[in-house]
Amino acid sequence: QVQLQESGPGLVKPSQTLSLTCTVSGGSITTNIYYWSWIRQPPGKGLEWMGAIASDGSTYYNPSLKSRTAISRDTSLNRFTLQLSSVTPEDTAVYYCGRDSLMGLDRLPPFRGQGTQVIVSS
Repeated sequence: QVQLQESGPGLVKPSQTLSLTCTVSGGSITTNIYYWSWIRQPPGKGLEWMGAIASDGSTYYNPSLKSRTAISRDTSLNRFTLQLSSVTPEDTAVYYCGRDSLMGLDRLPPFRGQGTQVIVSS
């Protein structure tokens, strides 16, 4: 059973770059046809798909966040990373990483981490 775990700072200052890592166990991020995704949920709002890196290394981004988002991976460590630049308080949210067979959906992936709270504040 694949397991995912997010890690990263819980507090980021405005204008800085948020960086989160998702470490995967129980399955390789390079095999089969999956999308390794980042989704977030701001307080009181719905889920927002941010982007994904596919098993072949291709990346896909939410157009509304594309200019600020970068997703990369380290296959030797079986993990993938989200970087969100120029953050504002509106980027405060619970961030989830997950594995899905589809991408671009505002939903929690069937396999996902427990989520990590990120607060953007000075």
